[in-house]
Amino acid sequence: MSSPPDIKSHLAELLAAALASVAPGLTAEIHLERPRDPSHGDYASNLALKIARELKENPRKIAERLVHELPRSSWVEQAEVAGAGFINFRLTPAAKTAIVRTVLTQGEHFGRGAKKPGKLQVEFVSANPTGPLHVGHGRGAAFGASLANLLAYAGYEVCREYYVNDAGRQMDILALSTWLRYLELFGETVPFPPNAYQGDYVREMARQIKEAHGERYLHPAAAVFACVPENADDEARLDALILAGKDLLGEEWHYIHQHALSEQLADCREDLEEFGVHFDCWFSEKSLYDTGLVAKAIAELERRGHIYVQDGAKWFRSTRFGDEKDRVVQRENGQYTYFASDIAYHWNKFERGFTKVIDVWGADHHGYIARVKGALQALGLDADALEVALVQFVSLYRGHEKVSMSTRAGSYITLRELREEVGNDACRFFYLLSKQDKPLDFDLELAKRQSNDNPVYYIQYAHARIASVLAQWGGRPEALREADLAPLVSEKELALAARLATFPETIETAAEERAPHQLAFWLKDLAAEFHAWYNAERLLVEDERLRHARLALAVAVRQVIKNGLFILGVSAPDAM
Repeated sequence: MSSPPDIKSHLAELLAAALASVAPGLTAEIHLERPRDPSHGDYASNLALKIARELKENPRKIAERLVHELPRSSWVEQAEVAGAGFINFRLTPAAKTAIVRTVLTQGEHFGRGAKKPGKLQVEFVSANPTGPLHVGHGRGAAFGASLANLLAYAGYEVCREYYVNDAGRQMDILALSTWLRYLELFGETVPFPPNAYQGDYVREMARQIKEAHGERYLHPAAAVFACVPENADDEARLDALILAGKDLLGEEWHYIHQHALSEQLADCREDLEEFGVHFDCWFSEKSLYDTGLVAKAIAELERRGHIYVQDGAKWFRSTRFGDEKDRVVQRENGQYTYFASDIAYHWNKFERGFTKVIDVWGADHHGYIARVKGALQALGLDADALEVALVQFVSLYRGHEKVSMSTRAGSYITLRELREEVGNDACRFFYLLSKQDKPLDFDLELAKRQSNDNPVYYIQYAHARIASVLAQWGGRPEALREADLAPLVSEKELALAARLATFPETIETAAEERAPHQLAFWLKDLAAEFHAWYNAERLLVEDERLRHARLALAVAVRQVIKNGLFILGVSAPDAM
């Protein structure tokens, strides 16, 4: 028997031929979908319902005529009319199992989409480098990395980017916090601000500076705090201390600032690399100021009539674009706001040639979407070319007990602590167990459990089981590409083959909907079908023809599990 064609294309050609016979001259777009209920067949078409109005005839009658006129096909076992006029196709066993040879031939490329036009950027994590990444950042990292992998696998050119917030007040607060802890190391009495950075990592950076430079940056704490106005609130007090530090240290403030930035950014990079999250570009916010792009962006908005001056400050007319109020982009003292640099940054993204930009933000940034899109529209860009995926919060549980999100190091549990407890694989997979814009309950005990209740273990165990069987067999998996697949006739075998055939369209749909969690659940279903088959049938039977056919199916399952886990950033072990 000849190799099967692309089944969907083949069925579409059959329907087109039937349509030409039933209604000569009539053209219609032919859609084929997989029914949710497998008992309804392998593919279904609504062609008869689509053309019923033009033919002025009952759609079920049209469907019956179309089925009667379908050309014969060695890959179609049966075509039947269902419901109001759907046409359901049932494929032959050979058509279903042919996917096994396709998987074995294409290997790690199975499921990859054809190259698509355009250039995508996925910007994710982008946490201020002011301390260790926490479990919330971890969810954004797992989602963003998996989404970027998914899009690349589907055929898009993808750039993964981290936006480094290395300018502005938060970095100044970190530098101040480090310097004040440095002063403490020399016995200075420092009334440490409650809204400064509190973690032990700040003390460690202060100790590094003392060891490297001794008393070079030492000033009396009394001189520092003398600059704080009486009755100042916590925020004003912090700003005054930053100004005092810059004044007393002069050019040497830059060293404290850079040391804190470098240490925290290096820690962030290391944490993410260990988590299997990699970036193509680390983009500096400071570079937007150094190159004059922030000033240029605001000047361009002003030229286009979208800026006005009030009380000495410059305001962007964001209410024109759906925002709830206008926004300050340059304060009366001449300093630009965070929003101004965000405008420049997004303008720069499109100047770099990206045709679609996907930002992964925390859910608390929801209100920011309208103003950023408005700024892009005001600059003459397509606001719809920017997509924002919001990531909801994570709650940690041990069984039914919620875990307190505090540690000795600060006010949160770090990503590193989570990874050390449950492992990278469970971390990556469990973060994807719900859509990213829904709150996530992360069960620590379940993530560590080596049982079928743990979805990542369940999937990896399927991969390891197949590797074990192949080791017992002792043959070369490559030889199975030529195996005769005709013996694969049981219901479980055909269902497993049919599941494999849906992998490419699962990739396409999940990429289109920006939904890597769909792939996670698909892999869980594939593992369930494999385990059910494995428990029902022996693979290493005496009949060589049947043995090779079953091993070929198992190897195809192993390959697809490996491909899917690769996209999600999870390993595919050969032993558990």
